[in-house]
Amino acid sequence: MILNKLLNHRLTSLIVFKKRSLIIKSDFDLGNQMKLLNNKKEFTKALELFDKYKKNNTQSLSTLTITQALKACAQTGDLQRGSTIHQFLSSRFEKNSAIVTSLIHFYMHCGDVPSGQLLFDKSTKKTLFTYGAMMKGYIKNNMPNKAIDLFNQIENPDEVILILFFNACAQLETYEALNLVKNVSSKLQKSSYSDLNLLTSLIDALMKCGDVIHAQSLFDNSTKKTLFMYGAMMKGYIKNNMPNKAIDLFNQTENPDEVIISLLFDACAELKTSKALNLVKNVSSKLPKSSYSNLYLLTSLIDALMKCGDVKYAQSLFDKSTKKILPMFGAMMKGFIINNMPTKAIDLFNQIKEPNLVIYLITINALSQIGILSMCELIVEKIPNCFLMNNHIQNALIDMWGKSGCVDQAKKIFENMSQLDETSYTVMINSYGLNGMSIEAIELFHKVPSHLIQESTYVCVLNACSHSGLVQQARSLFNNIQMKTEKIYTVMIDCLSRAFRFEEAQQLIDQFECDHLPGWSMHMALLSGVRNKNNSHLSQQIVDRMKKLFPQMIDSLNSASILLANVYRSTGQIDKASDIRIQLQQSGVRRTVSVSTTAVNGQLFQFRAHDQSHPQAKKIYAEIEKISAELLEHGHQYDASWITRPLDLDETIESTLCGHSERLAIAWNFVENPHASLIQVTNNLRVCGDCHRATKLIASIRQCEIIVRDANRIHHFYTNGQCSCQDYF
Repeated sequence: MILNKLLNHRLTSLIVFKKRSLIIKSDFDLGNQMKLLNNKKEFTKALELFDKYKKNNTQSLSTLTITQALKACAQTGDLQRGSTIHQFLSSRFEKNSAIVTSLIHFYMHCGDVPSGQLLFDKSTKKTLFTYGAMMKGYIKNNMPNKAIDLFNQIENPDEVILILFFNACAQLETYEALNLVKNVSSKLQKSSYSDLNLLTSLIDALMKCGDVIHAQSLFDNSTKKTLFMYGAMMKGYIKNNMPNKAIDLFNQTENPDEVIISLLFDACAELKTSKALNLVKNVSSKLPKSSYSNLYLLTSLIDALMKCGDVKYAQSLFDKSTKKILPMFGAMMKGFIINNMPTKAIDLFNQIKEPNLVIYLITINALSQIGILSMCELIVEKIPNCFLMNNHIQNALIDMWGKSGCVDQAKKIFENMSQLDETSYTVMINSYGLNGMSIEAIELFHKVPSHLIQESTYVCVLNACSHSGLVQQARSLFNNIQMKTEKIYTVMIDCLSRAFRFEEAQQLIDQFECDHLPGWSMHMALLSGVRNKNNSHLSQQIVDRMKKLFPQMIDSLNSASILLANVYRSTGQIDKASDIRIQLQQSGVRRTVSVSTTAVNGQLFQFRAHDQSHPQAKKIYAEIEKISAELLEHGHQYDASWITRPLDLDETIESTLCGHSERLAIAWNFVENPHASLIQVTNNLRVCGDCHRATKLIASIRQCEIIVRDANRIHHFYTNGQCSCQDYF
């Protein structure tokens, strides 16, 4: 009896379950089931359900089913499927505002603005939902001005429309947009400010348009604050270069979600300090393991670690992640570039199956830092033509070719660009300047439309003059600049100092400091020029002045002290140089090690000064001795004044100078390719005078063009024994 009852109950349950299954999949319930799936973001499943039951029977579809199908198509970006649904709809739907709105949203979301626009224009009965779909679409497709124009046509906008209007203004980030935001918000009723979504959008727009004070007052006056509001404020602080305020706000948040934590990491990434790094580590250590499955949070964490200098920890997080998205690769690659490890960025690029525009831009930036022509050519071949037509890619390529010593290739891209912007002109001027083509840089500068000239444009053209000794031309350019910034003053002072016009340079510093706080970079530019002249008395005066003006800038003062010690060493005042070096060593200061990068047979190699780590070190040093003998035979005399440290017992002037990293890189090229016609080397420091004279001779003796990019410029050593810098460096 009990068994029969159990069996009957089970059979009844199965019948009920089967009936429920049928009801779930009936025409009546299809729209509701699709809505449930869409709400759970299971858009593909919603479309599979739609295809299974209604693919060939669109005439009997309900409005709910159609709108849910279009929503799923929009979210999956399936333009073809959504267009097919549109084609099958009968004329009875043409006046259905809900379906028209869904169609507009679908087309706009998929980037087909003309189709969305056509539907909107043909619609005779436009609701606020219809206007909202268009405005949202315009914003998504980076057409905020059209969204604002549409807003102005609406007689009685509701709060959703107002939110979209503020979002459009936030996207513009202009002074004009700020005025629109203030004008519209001033007419809002007080009750509107109780809508926290509206208030959040208003705060976001104010922040992005630069009115931090107004946004802050609205936030402070709000009695209720959502996490979205905290997020808008934190993002605004970060955008307006106020990361510490973002961190302060984070500390006021009781239960931050993953978005807020990501913003904290972004703020710390902006600071790039050890204190910020400690905060990142402290907060991340308290995150549950599940948070690391949020790939966008993980990307922000990796970005912050990289920018704060903890490459090892960032690398470990990246390696442990089983799923990797392109932004994670981008954060790692940018981090490698920031930490002067561009070759690692290239290695990571080679692991990516389908790079996007951002990844290609980062890769080109890495190549710019490496500065080796053969490597650039190898990677650029992999960039699809559709990306090569992009304006940002073209500007990055001009910069890359220029920094790789290939000005002709940079010029070719520049001249073939359909639309030149301020960046295009600036990077081309900089390319000319780096490669010793200062006249061409000045000529191009005079062709730049006035509205495209920005601070960096002035800096690049003045820098071109500085590296070629064109003092008079620099003066003329400088005097015609209306708004002279600290950077502009600094590069002009650098120009005068390189030409040993120290009094005039000091006068410019005094002129700037009449109305501004003292600028460390100006004094450093003057000191660098004095170091070139080996004027120990004036160098000491400048360093003493810097210590008084910038007592808190310990690292910068250490750099100045190293320069001063070099001057004393070069002028034979060994005791004074030694005293400074002992003080620096006691303070834990380490000198920047010279590192040279070169490419041999398609592979990158790095050398440090007196490097013995290369597997072929014996062959390299044998080649060094061979080159040295050739130099001496052709009249080269080693210049001891460029040795800035005491020699060890087993060292000579010749062995010390021949052990410089760029000479090792050049020797390795000749070991592998004895008849090389072109050698490229990138060095992280300024080339010394002895290496410069020696490399001119090597290029002539071996009949091999040698391109050396140092910290300041690019030297083209030609086979006739001349350098593009005309010995002015």
